[in-house]
Amino acid sequence: MYIIPAIDIIDGKAVRLTGGDYGKMKVYHDDPLEMAKMIEAAGLERLHLVDLDGAREKRIINFKVLERIASNTNLIIDFGGGVQSDESIRLAFESGARQVTGGSVAVNNPDLFLHWLEEHGEEKIILGADVKDDRIAISGWQENSNKSIYDFLNEYIKHNVKYVISTDVSKDGYLQGPAIDLYKEITERFPALQVIASGGVSDMNDLHALNKLPLFGVIVGKALYEGIISLDELEDFN
Repeated sequence: MYIIPAIDIIDGKAVRLTGGDYGKMKVYHDDPLEMAKMIEAAGLERLHLVDLDGAREKRIINFKVLERIASNTNLIIDFGGGVQSDESIRLAFESGARQVTGGSVAVNNPDLFLHWLEEHGEEKIILGADVKDDRIAISGWQENSNKSIYDFLNEYIKHNVKYVISTDVSKDGYLQGPAIDLYKEITERFPALQVIASGGVSDMNDLHALNKLPLFGVIVGKALYEGIISLDELEDFN
């Protein structure tokens, strides 16, 4: 199970939200590149980079941050936020993303998402399946669709989606533990999926609990930035 630190970007700075609420934002670092370098120095290989401005505006805003991190580290970056057109996905890959996560676009424009799968391949495209009140949440979690998480995944697994990042929005940023039951259900129903869990990780015990499930990876955010989990601990776990 890969440990995948998250860096969320607003106005070029590394921030964290609570419950997806843009009104509950805390800035953790003015220079996301410095954070990325510390992550790499700890021996971690992957980074989840989210353009929160882009998610809200429905177009990539902070591609220069992606470009700087990709140019100055060897991290495998999966990028999301505002990727909703052919032009934007090209920009993400040209800026250094190794994988791109599509959430809102997979709900609102499934034909385009399937085109990306065909054009770029299943290794480069991650399905974003974020959950709020058992429904898929979109547009930086500001909106709920009418699709259930399981129906949504079932539709896309038929089209050879390989990777999925799933966040229980009600858990994200609250440091109250991850949605273990959600990930257990997803991995049992869809054993072929490479599932990345996100949201709620509060301490190392949560990581050990998630490691008992057949997950590809787990995203760690606020617990790392609040110092509850250290990079040394993540290095040892990794």
